[in-house]
Amino acid sequence: MKPVIFSLFAITLAAGHASAGPLDVFGTFATEEENSHVEIADCGDGTPCGTIVWIDPASVTDGKTPDTATDADGKKILGLTMLQGFEKKAKGWAGGTIYNPKEGKTYSSRMKRLDDGVLEVKGCIAMLCKTQNWKPVG
Repeated sequence: MKPVIFSLFAITLAAGHASAGPLDVFGTFATEEENSHVEIADCGDGTPCGTIVWIDPASVTDGKTPDTATDADGKKILGLTMLQGFEKKAKGWAGGTIYNPKEGKTYSSRMKRLDDGVLEVKGCIAMLCKTQNWKPVG
């Protein structure tokens, strides 16, 4: 009886520590600077779209609040879709775009979930990429 109980305990423990795969990018994440949260959900076609759902009030300038903060083009940041257009690949999502509200610029992007649950997001211009690691919220 003890070997059976131990086996069930070991299986339960292993399942509890199973990591998300590289394609499991859905959820809410704190950006690397931790000044905003991005919720990644299904765009409606099975691909991920990322929307800014929270802004740290301390990061907002010019007398604005998180609800009134705007990007470089004057668009409201809260609720803004900043990740979209991705295609499923074997090791993550690629071929999408990421919008940088501070600069008002859009970059090609790819992303994947790492073994520790962190979301690795890359924004690229041609072959030059910048990588950020976003931590899950909650």
